[in-house]
Amino acid sequence: MNTPSLPCPDCETPRIIVVHEPLPQIERRAFLKKTVGALAATAIAPFAHAAKGGKSETLVQQFAKTLTTEQRAKVWFPFDDRKRTLVDNNWHIVDEKVGAFFTKDQQAMIREIFLGLHSPEYAEKVMQQVAHDSGKAGFEDSSVALFGEPESGKFEFVLTGRHCTRRCDGDSVEGAAFGGPIFYGHAAKGFNEPADHEGNVYWYQAKRANAVFQMLDGKQREKALLPRGREETGNDTVKLQGKNANIEGLAVADMTKDQREGVRSVMRDLLAPFRKEDTDEAMKFVEAAGFENIHMAFYKAGDIGNDGVWDVWQLEGPNMVWYFRGSPHVHVWVNIAASA
Repeated sequence: MNTPSLPCPDCETPRIIVVHEPLPQIERRAFLKKTVGALAATAIAPFAHAAKGGKSETLVQQFAKTLTTEQRAKVWFPFDDRKRTLVDNNWHIVDEKVGAFFTKDQQAMIREIFLGLHSPEYAEKVMQQVAHDSGKAGFEDSSVALFGEPESGKFEFVLTGRHCTRRCDGDSVEGAAFGGPIFYGHAAKGFNEPADHEGNVYWYQAKRANAVFQMLDGKQREKALLPRGREETGNDTVKLQGKNANIEGLAVADMTKDQREGVRSVMRDLLAPFRKEDTDEAMKFVEAAGFENIHMAFYKAGDIGNDGVWDVWQLEGPNMVWYFRGSPHVHVWVNIAASA
């Protein structure tokens, strides 16, 4: 019997994928040493706001200072510009690409901003994933935009490309974990991945979620296993439902103690690629809304190999969506806020 497949909005035309090596560690260290030295030679006060979020925020401020008049006109916008809030699985926030529009020093800054948004354990893996999925141009095929005033007020730096939307905001976007909705994904061995998703950076997350499914009894599985996941439609994909919503799937409140701990373990695995300050904020918002109010759902459509290892699943609560669509390859949509 054939299992129904899921449409893939960014997958209309398969791409030739070439693996690009990450920036060598020695080059990165040399760049950081140079940048930190420049910051130390500058008055501390102007950097106080940007430094609130950490290394990446400080680099965003330094990056902004290097932009020419031409570059500012193309990639710098008011904080309330609508483009700042968008998310999608394959898009460029501006037409200008990192590799063609910025100097080598600016490109190095952009790389370090991006790496700094991730945990030390996963930063290089994530960089390799983005470079791999971006095609021949690698990470430099990405686009970046800057919103607001990094030196004196609210700001946000947004990096986009295939299988990537990341944000750096220094807590300027109030009540939004990660600075707003983000996206990550991977097509490791090609457009249509095999059932074991060999080489996929993020498949471990689905394996942990499926381990929780195996812990469920028959009645719980009836609630948790549903026909088909949500459609991928940009920001609407991660629209929050708020309190008293009829969220589908099995509620954590209806799980046993060990099953609940299993869900917490999955949540830790989902957060593992990201830097501590962002994961701490995300968990603070999730806990405030009640961890027991999260629902876990798995979907029959998109079961690669018809093996009962569910490639498509999600965690959803009143103020969060973490949607993992692993067919034909991995797409992950994330939105966590203080309230819907």
